[in-house]
Amino acid sequence: MPAAHELSLIEALAARLPAAGPQVIAGPGDDAAVISGRPVCVTSVDGIVEGVHFELAPAAGPHAYTHADVGFKALGSALSDLAAMGVAAGEAYLTLCAPGGLTEADALAIVDGACELAAQTGTSIAGGDVVRGHTLGVFVTVVGWADSRSVPVYRSGAAPGDLVGVTGALGAAGAGLALMQGRAALGGEVAARALTRARRPRPRLAEGAALGAAGARAMIDISDGLATDAAHIGRASELTLEIDLSLLPIDRETVAVARELEIEPWRLAATAGEDYELCVCVAPAQRPAVERALAEAGGASITWVGEALDSGADAAGARFTLDGSTVPLEGFEHRW
Repeated sequence: MPAAHELSLIEALAARLPAAGPQVIAGPGDDAAVISGRPVCVTSVDGIVEGVHFELAPAAGPHAYTHADVGFKALGSALSDLAAMGVAAGEAYLTLCAPGGLTEADALAIVDGACELAAQTGTSIAGGDVVRGHTLGVFVTVVGWADSRSVPVYRSGAAPGDLVGVTGALGAAGAGLALMQGRAALGGEVAARALTRARRPRPRLAEGAALGAAGARAMIDISDGLATDAAHIGRASELTLEIDLSLLPIDRETVAVARELEIEPWRLAATAGEDYELCVCVAPAQRPAVERALAEAGGASITWVGEALDSGADAAGARFTLDGSTVPLEGFEHRW
């Protein structure tokens, strides 16, 4: 198929977008989007790049991403930041960095994947851009809204004695990555679930809003692994989050892949990243309200895995234990 040209591609992409939500006064087609805002605007920027966050065929073999997966993941990872703030999703703006040889069909498939998740989350794709580059990348700006300054939940609000919880289960995205990289060779339904978790992350928007409304004091999405992200809360709150690795909620697929990799399932669950679950700190008195709110939201369960402690003279962050002993762990971090 012929490579795409900028003007025709932009027109085709704009035509692909569904009707925007009621807050969008003017979307694609002008120099900028015009939005009718609510009192508090919450904005985040994220991006994924081929060779770092995803691999397409033929480089990745039978478990490669499709172009639709790329669009879905780009929007999902960005929206997860809004989930961690406990706010409602509003608009998204997509910038596509298109290498030579990217066809119009490929670009449209990327937008179709993003539109699929946008429809599921009530997000309006209100604009974007297309640029030429050497590597395929999708960069997303998401905007969330709240009706009060008290709504957003920050990393810095945890207090000594808070319970530390995580939504859902951990490790499946890391298990899927191991399958895509050929480090594990599971098949069947277990492999399919792991690959879906890796390729198509679903942001916990309803859960984040429910946690915030029920009194969550600090929150973060688990994108780089609990080992990294829990420490972000600890440092921002000037505390130590002590987490018992034996309490982690672990997916069946994580256990199966960890067995193939000959590592402990808790290690894969705590370090692999891209699960996009939520790590939250809650006052003990709010535990029943938080559990009830999540149940009413119809979303993920929550597992209590530790406690926020006064760091004293020690550096703030996170400490992971197993059978009473400290276990050194590191999650993902980009290195140059």
